[in-house]
Amino acid sequence: MITASGRGPGTFRVLGIDPGSHVTGYGVVEEDANGLHCVLYGEIKPVRGASLPTCLQTICGGIQEVIRHAAPEAMAIENIFYGKNIRSLIKQGHVRGVAIMAGADGGVPIYEYSPLEIKKAVVGYGRAEKRQVQRMVRAILKLPELPPLDAADALAVAICHIHFRKADPI
Repeated sequence: MITASGRGPGTFRVLGIDPGSHVTGYGVVEEDANGLHCVLYGEIKPVRGASLPTCLQTICGGIQEVIRHAAPEAMAIENIFYGKNIRSLIKQGHVRGVAIMAGADGGVPIYEYSPLEIKKAVVGYGRAEKRQVQRMVRAILKLPELPPLDAADALAVAICHIHFRKADPI
């Protein structure tokens, strides 16, 4: 892991978020003259059976802590996947809202990408499976082991932003 204080000149650091009410993945990727490097990754897992407000507080606090620790220049978040059932979409919308709020409170510009854009940026195919994304993230970042699925998705979101660098934040 690289700490925020270990950052060299000419680097660009992005926090990727894969929002989920059961598991929210996060991953910080840094680009420098030598390529892409994983700074840190993980998953925020609210206590099983906790109320929605408690889950949202846990997720918000976890993202705020990552922002304080990693000091990203940008945050990229996965847009809502429309094929899920309506209850899942509503919960995911709540999680996205607190994630966006955590980024805004931290003064980080926020960008969003569709699952199709993310998969294309990492795997080259917009309909790739989660395991394919996980393996490609490991290869791109030269990780010694596979990151957990939701953390891999978050790292993929960060990689996507580094590749596309949308001009306008949300």
